[in-house]
Amino acid sequence: MYWLDCMYNMGMSMKKKRRTKTAKSGRIARLRAAADELRRSPEMAEMYRPIKRPVTLRLDADVIAWFKAQGRGYQTRINRALRAVMLGERRS
Repeated sequence: MYWLDCMYNMGMSMKKKRRTKTAKSGRIARLRAAADELRRSPEMAEMYRPIKRPVTLRLDADVIAWFKAQGRGYQTRINRALRAVMLGERRS
């Protein structure tokens, strides 16, 4: 383990490492701030894409058949229908 640490540290002073680390963290903070600002803008709000998570969901066969009969993208349509119900519940 010691030799790995020596290879990692080879040729770089501690001062330079600190400077590199703070430069990276500063860059990351600026990127996060810019992303937050963009997320709040109305133009980006309509382009917002939440993180998708795989789930196992049991639905009635006729419901799945109805969504599949409409063509490709049935999972997206199911997601949109569920989102519409969710947003409707929030508003009431």
